[in-house]
Amino acid sequence: MTVSFGIDRLLADPALRAPLEGKRVALLAHPASVTADLTHSLDALVAAGIDITAVFGPQHGVRGDLQDNMMESPDFTDATYGMPVFSLYGEVRRPSGQSMHTFDVMLVDLQDLGCRIYTYVTTLLYILEAAAAHGKAVWVLDRPNPAGRPVEGTLLRAGWESFVGAGPMAMRHGLTMGEMGHWFIRHFGLDVEYRVIGMEGWEPDGPGFGWPTDRIWINPSPNAANVNMARAYAGTVMVEGATLSEGRGTTRPLELFGAPDIDAKAVIAEMHRLAPEWLAGCKLRDIWFQPTFHKHVGQLNSGVHVHAEGPWYDPAAFRPWRVQALGFKAIRSLYSDYPIWRGKDFKYEYTDDVLAIDVINGGPDLREWVDDAGAAPGDLDALALPDEAAWREEIADLLIY
Repeated sequence: MTVSFGIDRLLADPALRAPLEGKRVALLAHPASVTADLTHSLDALVAAGIDITAVFGPQHGVRGDLQDNMMESPDFTDATYGMPVFSLYGEVRRPSGQSMHTFDVMLVDLQDLGCRIYTYVTTLLYILEAAAAHGKAVWVLDRPNPAGRPVEGTLLRAGWESFVGAGPMAMRHGLTMGEMGHWFIRHFGLDVEYRVIGMEGWEPDGPGFGWPTDRIWINPSPNAANVNMARAYAGTVMVEGATLSEGRGTTRPLELFGAPDIDAKAVIAEMHRLAPEWLAGCKLRDIWFQPTFHKHVGQLNSGVHVHAEGPWYDPAAFRPWRVQALGFKAIRSLYSDYPIWRGKDFKYEYTDDVLAIDVINGGPDLREWVDDAGAAPGDLDALALPDEAAWREEIADLLIY
């Protein structure tokens, strides 16, 4: 069955667009904000006669031109249409009062990856909070969660909120952006006019396991190069808090991890020895890679490539957060004094005096489990399984599809 995304349904149905007549409309978008025929949403909405008075861009920018984390985008004026383009990853993370006065309704058309760390969900929360404060409406033009419905990981702990942790949600949250908006409004008690233009025909458990087989993948950020990355990301993103390379500077970033001074074959064997049940639903392959930029640039790295694709992929069995945790645990087991973690001098997403790995996980639990020589896989399960069950229960009534 053909899947219609929110943007396609809005453009196809004049009744859905009718409430926008006479309104000043803003668009929050990035390079993956395209229609079924690959027209960018901004062009398609303007062509449909919608009065777009402002554009907002998330991390990596409207144009997706900025490679790395923590590279900020400036505000600018759109060269084609002349409206202001406001960056929500530059001088501000939250929209300014000035920018909020440029529209009545904001359309949010962002492709997400289904992971708490991916900052587009936090940007959605900040938009909803600003809209509540300024009396503006927010519509999410919904898109698939390419990782599907599986939920995994511990909940973010109180006091660990950050730009990569908007609230106490599981690492792999299982929601679409439209559904996440409903959770934010309920959890934070927001009084805001909110609407989801839902998808038609999306089956999270159907062919593609979250990503429709009839839609091509377009990078929502420069290092989100394919669906395998989207599936693995809830695990591989943790490598951003490690001294290991997550593959930035290669053509398969955030699908792998490695370093010049580990033996990937030995790491994979140790992962299988420690917790073979955590490696179901995917295939691990040892590889060599040489990053052209970022960590270990120009050095030959021995690495582990996570394949959540092909005949090995089972979405119900694959648990990327545990796979990556096990990778760290295997390295700690083989090389007891290996400096796995980046230090506090590395300010991850503008945090101070905390370890990046703890910011990413929303608390120190995972790092402490890796570093405790006596801790077994069951000890991490004991932390995660109750959190995962609680999250599934909390979101059950919010699922639109």
